[in-house]
Amino acid sequence: MDQATRRETWNQRYAIDDYIFGKEPSELLVRHKSLLRAGDTALSVADGEGRNSAYLAQLGMNVTSFDFSDTAIAKAQKLFDERRVSVNMVEHDIETWSWTPNAYDVVVGIFFQFLDPAARSKAFAGIAQTAKPGGRIFLRGYTPKQLEFKTGGPPEVENLYTVDLLLAAFPGFELIHLADQITELNEGPRHTGMSAFVDLVLRKPI
Repeated sequence: MDQATRRETWNQRYAIDDYIFGKEPSELLVRHKSLLRAGDTALSVADGEGRNSAYLAQLGMNVTSFDFSDTAIAKAQKLFDERRVSVNMVEHDIETWSWTPNAYDVVVGIFFQFLDPAARSKAFAGIAQTAKPGGRIFLRGYTPKQLEFKTGGPPEVENLYTVDLLLAAFPGFELIHLADQITELNEGPRHTGMSAFVDLVLRKPI
């Protein structure tokens, strides 16, 4: 699927009154709140309707986020206004994002699984590059087991994550948290029901 088609597909998905992934942050971030420090810089990748970047900003972080759907960004701005936070959110595609080296204390990538393996490898390399030394990386993504549940995520198995795939993408990084799990999600109409996903939290070497 080319970039324009993908953008239009997501614009159509986001074009409802409800927040399709809910307004509350990923539980992965809430669980590791102690790693999210006021005053630190954060980047939220493919941020959608802004639930995760809004949470980071509420904690006093200096947040930049991006998404390629202008419909999602408009909804995110409403959420930022509702939460009375400021987020530097820009319309941009992940495949052409400029991964500034050593720029962010925290990088968050939650369920961005529209990329094929080649594009995903470039994105993971960019995430590793843009994290500061000592910076923390938070990733959550569906595993192939998710195809049995059909409660969210892409139908292409090659877009899904495994533990080995994630660990291989960040060699030398300190492992803070790793969980390959099957549990029930309740994150808006697009993430509801029993789900299979992997969580990874890393620290970049100093």
